[in-house]
Amino acid sequence: MIENLISFSLATLALAISPGPDNIYVLTQSLVNGTRSGIATTAGLISGCIVHTTLLAFGVSAVITSSPRLFYAIKIVGALYLIYLAYKIYQSNHEIAVGANAPRKSYGQLFKTGVIMNLLNPKVMIFFLAFFPGFLWSTSEDTVRQFYILGITFMAVSFIAFSSIALLAGSISAYLLKHQKVGLYLKWLQIIVFVGIAIYILIP
Repeated sequence: MIENLISFSLATLALAISPGPDNIYVLTQSLVNGTRSGIATTAGLISGCIVHTTLLAFGVSAVITSSPRLFYAIKIVGALYLIYLAYKIYQSNHEIAVGANAPRKSYGQLFKTGVIMNLLNPKVMIFFLAFFPGFLWSTSEDTVRQFYILGITFMAVSFIAFSSIALLAGSISAYLLKHQKVGLYLKWLQIIVFVGIAIYILIP
């Protein structure tokens, strides 16, 4: 269990710090409206994960109970999806755009926006389905409980990473603008993480 959680936490951290729409949005809000706005946005984004975790826990747990082969098929599809994401990242531009023209909103509005961004993005649920099953540590233990432990771990690690981005917004943006090559390194970090997780998921 501990080994799985450590591997899961490290993979989550690598994904959280790699440039993507969520952390770039947190960075932008922090630059425009201050650190608290970035944290409010982060809280909203993370809160939406509770719903995805619940749907995943009860849905996939039923599949595991009914058919181990079908569950492994889900893991294969998940691994292929992660490899597809790695390929899309490989095709993308490595430059990191940091905007400063985001509209000002209250903390409540930012929290609500974060929740809606998370819940209405079907890619999040697909990603959870691809990412989480490979880190379950036992088929004999309660899988719903395991999914919730993974979900809470994911939310905690992501919250810490995103909040750190909010706290360090000024220096991070200045560094990114000054050192554009860092985008290339982060791009390949994402590719390695996605492919690595895909391989890990398929290992019995």
